[in-house]
Amino acid sequence: MSDTTTATTAERAPSVYVPSAEALATVLAPGARPTRPSALGASLTFGWRALLKIKHVPEQLFDVTAFPIIMVLMFTYLFGGALADSPRDYLQFFLPGIMVTSVVMITMYTGVGLNTDIEKGIFDRFRTLPVWRPAALVGMIFGDVLRYILAALVILGVGLALGFRPAGGVAGVATGIGLLVVFSFAFSWVWTFFGLILRSEKSVMGVSMMVLFPLTFLSNVFVEPTTMPGWLQAFVKVNPVTQLVAAVRAVMSGETDPSATMWLLVWSAGFVVVFGTLTMHRYNRR
Repeated sequence: MSDTTTATTAERAPSVYVPSAEALATVLAPGARPTRPSALGASLTFGWRALLKIKHVPEQLFDVTAFPIIMVLMFTYLFGGALADSPRDYLQFFLPGIMVTSVVMITMYTGVGLNTDIEKGIFDRFRTLPVWRPAALVGMIFGDVLRYILAALVILGVGLALGFRPAGGVAGVATGIGLLVVFSFAFSWVWTFFGLILRSEKSVMGVSMMVLFPLTFLSNVFVEPTTMPGWLQAFVKVNPVTQLVAAVRAVMSGETDPSATMWLLVWSAGFVVVFGTLTMHRYNRR
């Protein structure tokens, strides 16, 4: 009886299927394994992903098109008559500053976008890919660089239509936008760090506004610091946005400000070293 039961059980046990080499070849990719992408190649791929997001959701460009136009028109005609002989005269002083303000303020969306992707679990998938670990973060900022350039060009176009005439010519304008993009790229690392440590995109926006409003409005964007109280001048002089505006304003007017340019580059390097390191440390520990 025992022998019969054992035989019946053995007959009912499923057989183990071993696929043949031909069957495996039909489902596996032929040829050698692809080479691992370089750090730059992986970063550019993730940057292209950021651009594709704009293609599918073009409303994302509202902050780099409509918002800068509103800022230029509002402040030019709001303060122009009170602070200068005419809005057009004020525009010569004001436009480089409002260009800096608009671009620096939209850097916060780097942190907002990162926080949103993390909440959706997208970055958990990126971390499993066999690519350079920081590529997803660097590529995302690469994609935002196009937004910074677009915002600067929109403001420049509106300014030219209103009567802005940069004495530095095309070379001065291009240099000014280049300095602005360098600083904005470095400053974006501040928001990637906040995007990693804060729990929601609303928190990222709230903290960023608390940081950006003092930096942009307590600066030399709207008026010369010499008209301010002494205690406020002390803050304005060490404000990185003040150094950025001074450098951009100088090159667009056909002059140079070596001190402001030097401090601008120092601040930019500091943001990348400090907040880039903190960002990667936090990213690797998530």
